[in-house]
Amino acid sequence: MQRICLFPGTFDPLTLGHTDIIERALPLFDKLVIGIGRNANKVPMFSEDQRLEWISEIYKNDTRVEGIVYDGLTVDCCKKIGAGFILRGIRYVNDFEYEKAIADMNRSLAPDIETIFLTCLPQFTSVASTLVRDVLRNGGNVSPFLPEQVNISIRKA
Repeated sequence: MQRICLFPGTFDPLTLGHTDIIERALPLFDKLVIGIGRNANKVPMFSEDQRLEWISEIYKNDTRVEGIVYDGLTVDCCKKIGAGFILRGIRYVNDFEYEKAIADMNRSLAPDIETIFLTCLPQFTSVASTLVRDVLRNGGNVSPFLPEQVNISIRKA
């Protein structure tokens, strides 16, 4: 049986913090699906197509990684793609408290799906998509926080 994991998020934009978590999770799973969740409460800066393109470009040489867009409950997406695991990145202690509450709810909804937490490396602790978008909106340099493929497409825009 394949160990399939869903890494859900908005990835708006995909940051070095995200790719750090992805790279360190890859040895743990046979397949890692990066799930771009649609959130009615958020208005993304980048289109779903753009975010999927970044995932495809960054991981074009790794058949274990794929990107999808999904609506609804994360556990329902897991069931649809056959994932037995949900991956979440943790930057700070308060992230853990929030993420644990979500993991507990997901476990109540789908006891067979396990949530895996990975802490980010110290150099990525302050890299959050929300902060990157704020810097970008205000004309600041976001290149130290983003993969090269993301930087290139943002510079073209």
